[in-house]
Amino acid sequence: MRGWKLLSVLLVLLFTASTSFAAGFRLPEAGAKAMGMGFAFTAQADDPSAIYFNPAGLTQLKGQNVMVGGTYVRENGGEFTGTTPVDNATAIKNETQKSLNFFIPNAYYTKTNASTGFSYGVGMFAPFGLGQEYKNKSASIFRNQITKIDLMTVVVNPTVAFKVNEVLSVGFGIDYMYGKATLEKTPVHPLAGNLYQLKLEGDGDAWGYNFGLLLKPSENLRIGANFRSPFTLEIKNGDVEISSVSPAYGSGLFGPAPSPTKGSAKLAMPATFALGVAYTMGKLTVEVDADWTFWSSFGSLPITIRNQVPTLFSTNAAKKWEDVVALRFGAEYRVTDPLSLRAGFVFDPTPVPLGTVGPELPDSDRLNYMLGAGYKIGPWTIDVAGMYIDKKDRTVFNTRLEGGAPAGQGGTWTGNAWLAGLDVGYKF
Repeated sequence: MRGWKLLSVLLVLLFTASTSFAAGFRLPEAGAKAMGMGFAFTAQADDPSAIYFNPAGLTQLKGQNVMVGGTYVRENGGEFTGTTPVDNATAIKNETQKSLNFFIPNAYYTKTNASTGFSYGVGMFAPFGLGQEYKNKSASIFRNQITKIDLMTVVVNPTVAFKVNEVLSVGFGIDYMYGKATLEKTPVHPLAGNLYQLKLEGDGDAWGYNFGLLLKPSENLRIGANFRSPFTLEIKNGDVEISSVSPAYGSGLFGPAPSPTKGSAKLAMPATFALGVAYTMGKLTVEVDADWTFWSSFGSLPITIRNQVPTLFSTNAAKKWEDVVALRFGAEYRVTDPLSLRAGFVFDPTPVPLGTVGPELPDSDRLNYMLGAGYKIGPWTIDVAGMYIDKKDRTVFNTRLEGGAPAGQGGTWTGNAWLAGLDVGYKF
C-alpha cells in the first residue's frame, strides 16, 4: 500500500510540475482509441485501456502489452455576464475565468495467457479532476466564493480477468486513489471590503473496486458492462493559509483576526456504470454506450476549520447533484491492416441543478465531437484523437446564503474546450 501511494504521489508531481491540472469533475480521457470513438468502448475494450473501460476485455489481448500516453486539454476560460452578491449586487458585470492548459496521463501494462484464458495487468489514470481560476483574487466578482480551485486524482488499478468460455469473459480490479486539492477565496464584508485571502491545501487517499463483463454471442456482436465503485476522498489536516488581512480587524468589529490553522474536507466521488453494444460489418465497427454517473452521492461539500473565528468557520455547502446518463456513439473503419479511422459523438448532460450552480464549476450540458486514427508498425501501435467540447450556454439565478455567507449568481455562463490525445503501445 505504501508503494502504491508513493507511486501516485510521484505521478501527481510529474504531471503537474509545469501545468495547471484542472477540468470537469469526471475525466473519461483514459485512452486515445476510446476517445476517438466518443468513449463508446465498453463492448470493444480491445486495447490495454480495457483496465479502465471494461477489465473483461483484457482476455481479447495477446501476450504482454504496454501502453502510455495522455490527453492535452485547452480549456478556454468560461465567461459570465450578470450579477453576484458582492460589490454592487445589482450592476451587470462580466467575469472571465483563466484559460487553462493541462495534461491527463494514462499508463497500462497487461499480460494474457491464451492457453488458460487468464489475464492480469495494472493501470494508472486520472478519473476525476476539477479546476477553475479567476484572474484577480482581490477584485473578482466571485472572490467571496472562490478565486481558485484544483482537484487532482490519480488511481492505481491492478486488475485480473478470466475467459469463462467462448461467449463470456469477466474482470475485476482494486482501485487505490490519491488526491490533492486546493481552494482559494477572499471573504468580503459589505462595509469593510476584502477581509483576508484564504488558501486551503491538502491531500488524501481512498479505496474502491471495479468489475466488468464481456459477452460475444456471435462473431460480429459484442456486449459489455462495466461498474466502478464510488470513492470518498478525505482531505485531512490540510494547511489553511491566511494572508492580506484587513486592518478593519483592529477596529474590534469582527472579533479576532483569522490565523493559519488546519482544515479538512470530504469529497464523495460517484459510482459509474456503462453498458455498450458493438457490431462489426466487414471493415466497419460501430458502438453505442449508455454511461451512468451516480452524482447523487455528491449531496454536499463539508469543509471543517480547526480554529474557528467569527469570519472563518466550518461550512457544509449543499450541492444536491443528480444522477445522469451520457449517450456515446462511436465508429471505426479499418482502411488497411495497419490504418484505422475513427469518429465519435457524446451527449453529456450536467448533473448540477440550477439551485446549486456555483463559480467553482459552472457546468452545463455538453456536446462532444471526436475524430481519431490508429496505426500499427510491427509491435508498435500509435493512436491519436482530437475532441471539441461545446458547453451549452446556461442562465442561472440562484443568489443565496451558504453557511451565512452570500453565494450564487444571476446571469449566463458560456465556455468550450479542445482536447488532443496520444497513446503509444508495444506488444511483447
